[in-house]
Amino acid sequence: MLSRVADHLYWMSRYLERAEHAARLIDVQLYRRLDQSPAFGGSRWERLAACLRVSLPDEDLRDDYKTIQALTFDDSNPGSLISCLASARENARNIRSEVSSEMYEELNQLYLSIRQARQQSDWLTAPHDIFQLVKDGAYLFQGITDTTMNHGEGWHFIHLGRYLERASSLARLLDVHFSTFSTGPNETITSDDYLEWVGLLNSCTAFEAYRKVYTADATPRNVAEFLLLNPEFPHSVCFSIEKLQQSLDGIAVATEMKRVGGVFRVVGRLRAALGFDQVDEIIREPGLHEYLIDVQKQCVQIHDSLYRTFINYSAEAALAA
Repeated sequence: MLSRVADHLYWMSRYLERAEHAARLIDVQLYRRLDQSPAFGGSRWERLAACLRVSLPDEDLRDDYKTIQALTFDDSNPGSLISCLASARENARNIRSEVSSEMYEELNQLYLSIRQARQQSDWLTAPHDIFQLVKDGAYLFQGITDTTMNHGEGWHFIHLGRYLERASSLARLLDVHFSTFSTGPNETITSDDYLEWVGLLNSCTAFEAYRKVYTADATPRNVAEFLLLNPEFPHSVCFSIEKLQQSLDGIAVATEMKRVGGVFRVVGRLRAALGFDQVDEIIREPGLHEYLIDVQKQCVQIHDSLYRTFINYSAEAALAA
């Protein structure tokens, strides 16, 4: 596969995952407004912007309408929903022959639907419909991809983008939330903060799955263990890195590449840590914040290694592989 094609598939998937992640976080924040005092709205929008790595003016963060507008429909904001969808669509457009017609049609329709919603004032009366449209569109695109595309190199590069973006975003979300609300790993969550923790779980589509594992035992320790180290839940960091490893192995088999050094070593090291580390040990040393920062740094290293291995590699490296 041409490195140019692999690059577009990878970023198409990353941008779509980023849009779906943002839609979930904004939607949950809107629901939480119903149970909160307006005085706390600004700080919550500020934390949301930090989770999404978006910089917004202070005056926007104090105005719900301006914040939602900037995070959803602002073309000049590279982290907005419409910007992410536009980037995903553009990457797909550049490799039309490499994706199925159904995939491109779904992505194109999703982008056009959001653009049309921006031009209509009635989205303000039902903003949740907009974010549900993005979430449903992302889920549908994933299903269409899995059923209409050969599960070869290109399919694996789509998975690389999806799960690397998911792991990095989850680590960032957990770090911002735990830095704000966690007073002690084994303390029961107080009634004042209960909705914040439910909001975190809902932001990861994890509330019902969490309850099936821990029932009503709501502690920061259990939430951290579930969203960070659970190997079976799709929106955990551990699950995401495991899937990333599987896609790397799939590419290695398809290309008869040696699975040594480079990106294989970086991913294998993070996968092993998430597979064997215990949450109690993490909390004691190095601490959850330091651990999550390290996970984010390793995600950056994985991205850089992916590029050196598959996208911007030298001729010598290609011959050596």
